[in-house]
Amino acid sequence: MNYYVSVLKNYFNFNGRARRSEFWYFMLFNCIIAFVLGFIGGLLNTSLLSSIYSLAVLLPGIGVAVRRMHDIGKSGWFILIPIYNIVLAATEGTKGDNEYGADPKANA
Repeated sequence: MNYYVSVLKNYFNFNGRARRSEFWYFMLFNCIIAFVLGFIGGLLNTSLLSSIYSLAVLLPGIGVAVRRMHDIGKSGWFILIPIYNIVLAATEGTKGDNEYGADPKANA
C-alpha cells in the first residue's frame, strides 16, 4: 500500500525511475480499487464513482509507467506500444545509474 500512496504523492513526476515493485503494486491496488468502486457503482446503478476515480489516477498511472520505462533505460514513449510495454514493465531495471537517474534499488 505504501507504493500506491507514494505514486499518488508523486502524481505529476515524469522524471526519474520506478522499481518494478512500485509499478506493479500500484497497478494491483488500482485494479482492486477500480473493481470495488465498479461493484458499488453497479449496486447503486451509477458509474460516477468509478469515473471520478479513473480520472483521479490517470496522471499518477502515466507517471509511474513513464518512470518504469526510464528504469530499464527506455523513453517514456514506449508505454504507447501495446504488449511490448507490458514485457518492458516486467523486465528488471538497469543496474546502477542510467541517463534517467540513480538506481532506485540502491536507494532502498
